[in-house]
Amino acid sequence: MTKTNSTNEINLKTEEGNKIIVAIDGPSGTGKSTTARILAEKLGFLYIDSGAMYRAITYELISKNVKPNDIKKIIELTQNAKMSFEGEDFFLNGKNVTKEIRSLDVTNKVSNVSAIKELRKILVNKQREFAKKNDIVMDGRDIGTVVFPNADFKFYMICDLKTRAARRRQDFMEHGMKIAVEKIQMELSKRDKIDSTRKESPLKKAKDAIEVDTTNMIIEEQVNLLYRKIKGLD
Repeated sequence: MTKTNSTNEINLKTEEGNKIIVAIDGPSGTGKSTTARILAEKLGFLYIDSGAMYRAITYELISKNVKPNDIKKIIELTQNAKMSFEGEDFFLNGKNVTKEIRSLDVTNKVSNVSAIKELRKILVNKQREFAKKNDIVMDGRDIGTVVFPNADFKFYMICDLKTRAARRRQDFMEHGMKIAVEKIQMELSKRDKIDSTRKESPLKKAKDAIEVDTTNMIIEEQVNLLYRKIKGLD
């Protein structure tokens, strides 16, 4: 239930320990992570990038040469993984792996790793733990449908494939990787199919989520739109 006072300050009660939860879902390249991070800062909330958590486990499995069918080892690594967020940086077991988890190798394998049922259950519990002590903005693919079905605010971001590929290419270039936009577009399309058709927590819009098409929007516009919705200004 949402309440606003005369100064438009948020006063919410939720089932997750009376903390405010903003869920932002959508496929890769829609701008949801950048939007979520800036929005959280603007609201004074903790930002949780759920995708970084799945990427971190994928990176760990690659680093330790763990096979995707070694469920016992995957469960062990995931349960023991210590994850934390510090601004824009992500730490795994005390190590800053922000750059490593954005590698092309991790990007190409994360969807298959994310589809592992046992792994998802563990990470969903870890994600819910963050919300027990913090007001949060969390982005991902199943935040509003599975992780926090009773989130106070739900948004679902969409964007045309060509624009998403161009944005992802820019991200790679900023990390020193030059990849043809056609290859990125193909990988995004492949990932969309995997994410939306997997049996465990598929990517889909929550029935009560607000859809936001970011194709012709810049980040500032996306942030302001969500902020105004949350503050009850629109």
